[in-house]
Parts: sequence; structure tokens; C-alpha cells
Amino acid sequence: MKESKTGFTVLELVVVILFVSLAVVLFFVQKMNIDAMNRDDTRKTAINAMYYSLEEGYFAKNGFYPETISEENLTTMDPSLFTDPNGINLGSDGSSYSYQPANCEDGKCREYTLRAVLEKEEDYIKKNRSS
Repeated sequence: MKESKTGFTVLELVVVILFVSLAVVLFFVQKMNIDAMNRDDTRKTAINAMYYSLEEGYFAKNGFYPETISEENLTTMDPSLFTDPNGINLGSDGSSYSYQPANCEDGKCREYTLRAVLEKEEDYIKKNRSS
């Protein structure tokens, strides 16, 4: 009788290693995409909070919009939302959030644009609802 050898051939091991490597790469690519989408959702939430705080809080009380926004004049929202997912505050260089006032006179503005630069989508933009 012939003696039988047990174990895997080199080819079988290479195929399994390639398959596992491909699965690991796909997992991390998907994880990076999901993380980027979560950061984008966080940015949208922050812009929406700023928008509603400007409209329902600041404009309703004052009848105009401010030239700049911060924790001091938008007290109706969570101050941590002024910091983007990268840890950069609104108004600082490199922030993915921006506030652009328009039609301003003596610190009183009639219009504004809020913008968040997203990773997986076009910029998220909210404009004032009152004219």
C-alpha cells in the first residue's frame, strides 16, 4: 500500500492567503467609507443646528442675523457643534464649516449661507429663510 500524506499544498495555502487578504482589504475600505459617511452626517447635524438656532433663536429675537456666529450669540445650541469632526472650530482655517453673512449694515445682516464641506457628497448648504 501507498503511504498517504496529509496537509495542504503550497498552491492551496497561497489561494487561502490571497482570499483572506482580499477580505481584509475590502473590510477596511468599507470601514473607511462608513466612517466618512458618519462624519458627513455629523457635519449635516451641526449645520442644521446652527440654521435652526439662527432662525428660531437669533432672528426671531433680534430681527436680523449676526456678522459672525459663535457660542456667545447662538446660545440655543450645543457649543460642541461649532467644532467639526476634525476638531477645527467654525471660522478657523481648515474648518469644514463656514458662515458667510450678506447684506450687512452696522453688524446687522439680512442674509447668510451656512456650508459644510462633505467627504462623500457635495457641500451641504443652508441659506436664511427670511428676507
